Amino acid sequence: MTKHSPFPIALLFSLLHATALTALSPTTAPASAPTKPFTPTLPQPPPTDNNPGATDIASILTQTNSFNIFLRLMKTTQLINQLNSQLITIKSGGLTILAPEDGAFSELPPGFLNTLSDGQKLKLVQFHVLPDFISSASFDTLTNPVRTLAGNKPGKVELDVISYGGSVNISTGQVNTTINGIVYMDKHLAVYKVGKVLLPSEFFATKNKTTVAAPTLPPAPVTETARAPEPAKVKPPSSEESSASSTQVVPTVTSGGMRIGVSGTWVVPLLVLGVVFLRFLGI
Repeated sequence: MTKHSPFPIALLFSLLHATALTALSPTTAPASAPTKPFTPTLPQPPPTDNNPGATDIASILTQTNSFNIFLRLMKTTQLINQLNSQLITIKSGGLTILAPEDGAFSELPPGFLNTLSDGQKLKLVQFHVLPDFISSASFDTLTNPVRTLAGNKPGKVELDVISYGGSVNISTGQVNTTINGIVYMDKHLAVYKVGKVLLPSEFFATKNKTTVAAPTLPPAPVTETARAPEPAKVKPPSSEESSASSTQVVPTVTSGGMRIGVSGTWVVPLLVLGVVFLRFLGI
């Protein structure tokens, strides 16, 4: 009688058991990777020779030759030196730069930048820098209004940021635009490309403010008061006229005949002479 080895039977039993367990276990689908709202559009620049770990903003903005005007403003206002120094010594947090391309500056009124003072140019560039590091996935956690390096004047140098559906909208009160892509990002610096130049409302405060003159009342009508006619002025007689009138004899006609009347200052002396003459005649 031939004896069979128990090994093939045990192997067959093990395979059947493993197949049954595999059929009973639930299948798990691979986890989907989280989607990012933005995709980096430019490669990261190499570290500078002086400090291998330093980040040079000028090198970042010159990668595509699209941020020449913005970079020139940062250099003339010397803000780029301040930001580079801050990035060298920074240990926590960071900076966020909203960089407009040259085409965005062409949409400004002709000669607009020339009308700005040096202080306004500095404030314009500071208005494009946030004093915190904002990653592409952290815009929806911001609380409006968002403070910029231009200061914290309410409603003048602040931004309103709204993140929805993978897009980020930015409003200054004068300009509405969106973030169009990531230029550069590391642990402390994020540079984003924006579609328009961000203009603070402070630049337009004096232009929009109109002075309304207080209403003036019309002048009251002039009423003339009726005046009584003035009496005609009588010219006083001269000395010659007075002497002539004093000796003038005015004849008076009466019912019995003519009577000669004497007027003036000679009446009394004539009467006296008449009385004396009558006595002399003995009448």
